[in-house]
Amino acid sequence: MAILVVAALWTLGIQPLSGAAQPSIPSGSSRTSAIHTSRRRALIVRNASARRVRRHRRRVTRWSPWHVGSFGDSADGDDPSGEDPVVREVALQALGRWNGSVVVVDPNSGRVLSVVNQKLALSGAFTPCSTFKPVVALAALKEGIISPETKLRVYGQKRMNVTDALAHSNNMFFAKLGEMLGFRRVSEYAHEFGLGERAGLNIADESAGRFPPEPPKVGGVGLLTSFGQDIEITSLQLASIVSAIANGGTLYYLQYPRTPEEAAHFEPRVRRQLDDLENYFPDVKQGMAAAVMYGTARSAFDPDEQILGKTGTCSEDGARLGWFASYSSSSDSEHKYVVVVLLRGGRMMFGPHAAEIAGKVFHDLHDLQKTLAQRSVPTDATGSLQQ
Repeated sequence: MAILVVAALWTLGIQPLSGAAQPSIPSGSSRTSAIHTSRRRALIVRNASARRVRRHRRRVTRWSPWHVGSFGDSADGDDPSGEDPVVREVALQALGRWNGSVVVVDPNSGRVLSVVNQKLALSGAFTPCSTFKPVVALAALKEGIISPETKLRVYGQKRMNVTDALAHSNNMFFAKLGEMLGFRRVSEYAHEFGLGERAGLNIADESAGRFPPEPPKVGGVGLLTSFGQDIEITSLQLASIVSAIANGGTLYYLQYPRTPEEAAHFEPRVRRQLDDLENYFPDVKQGMAAAVMYGTARSAFDPDEQILGKTGTCSEDGARLGWFASYSSSSDSEHKYVVVVLLRGGRMMFGPHAAEIAGKVFHDLHDLQKTLAQRSVPTDATGSLQQ
């Protein structure tokens, strides 16, 4: 009888009691509930893990190769003594908070009128990117490898002459010129323009830059002539090259007066004459003008003043470089300027951006000249503006 009672209790799910406590045995519904709870916890853990993975992936996609900031106080630490104060103020306003430098030079005397971010412009030497192309073009024209009308195939059936190649900064065109010239001749013309030497005369802390003794191991001379690979150039050296192109072949020592007395007694010093290139400067100038009219430097265009220049964009040591080497050539203005802008930082730093900043320098200086002319304000003996 007792056995039948116990069996009936087990059937009803009721545990019989005895003098000693019996161990609890979970029912079928309890086991199902525990399993569901365990599965919910596992699902929560998996979802949390998946969210962490997705967040990690989003961080990876936002990773940037640039390790140099695009903004800063570029004039911090500068000593403006001896500079043209009007030119400096214009350059400062044009550069603003961008990380970079602006160099303004008189191409007809070699006088440095202003340097914003002196440490970067004087001591820093960087890859010139495509700003080396005008030197390559001059070498190829002088050596008879091309004429102004020669068209080289650059891709597919597309052909291009030197004017359009400079305007659009075509790398294939200039890589081919480098291969046809060979490294020895490229090196000769580079040194003739002063690369690898200090451009200035007794300018403190100036770097000499570097021109390599041999072509790049990867890419060869074509990479050097199209991207400036393995060359290190300063803003002063680039200003010196553009000054020689602007004035028709006189390579001046750049001089940087640091006191009013030095500025008052300034005398130009000629480094060398590039007379053998005189007949080829107009062809390169045409390409530099085209760059501003319809090429990579369109952002520098000013309808009131002719600006000629060459952009450059490349990367080096975790920073993107944006160059613009330029000069103004207005027939109605007695003031001529060379403006070299270098930007260094992230993805926003590229040649057309540097051209935009240089264009603002030229535009504001041109407006100031007109204003001063209307007020009959004289210029000093070196041709710089006076307040």
